[in-house]
Amino acid sequence: MKENLPQASIEPLLNYFDQLIPLSKEEKELVTSKFHPRLYRKRQYVLQEGDICTQFYFVLRGSLRMYKIDDQGSTHILQFATENWWINDLGSFHGVSPSALNIDALEDTVVLQISRDDLISLYKQAPKFDRIFRVLLENSFVRLLERLLQNISSTAEERYQSFLEVYPHLINRLSQIQIASFLGLTPEFVSRLRNRLSKAAKSKS
Repeated sequence: MKENLPQASIEPLLNYFDQLIPLSKEEKELVTSKFHPRLYRKRQYVLQEGDICTQFYFVLRGSLRMYKIDDQGSTHILQFATENWWINDLGSFHGVSPSALNIDALEDTVVLQISRDDLISLYKQAPKFDRIFRVLLENSFVRLLERLLQNISSTAEERYQSFLEVYPHLINRLSQIQIASFLGLTPEFVSRLRNRLSKAAKSKS
């Protein structure tokens, strides 16, 4: 069961928006009225395959993953979202259609979420947010293209090194199985790679 968390701070989200385009007092009040806090417990579904994604999520603390389970039962992680990251199934959210993906909590996670109707209302009341969310979607598209190109042209070690650069704060918060699933590698390979890089780092120090 989802739990409300009224005491969650809106400040990280306001600061995030301010860094993109400064907000007026009225616009900040709009954000406060339309984004709602929610606590998801570890392993709790945020979105389940077959359901419609009705919310856009901004992570205040904790971590979420978005993934697909194939016909063989293998898990393929598409995205992690930690503090100050966004996550949702855009196709399901904008198309109001059943999702082919799952999102769940890897840790107890607090989010600020906004519904599709409230987001459209936000655009109408303050057009600035239309521009802000367009930037968010463009950045998401760029990251997706970069990851696709990386999977095509990079070695396994290069993909792992890139993961360390993008998610340095997650290395000790994720299992090797989760990292391997995200990178398209086996947990055993990730373990060997991690050990080899660790030994190489020690030899240089």
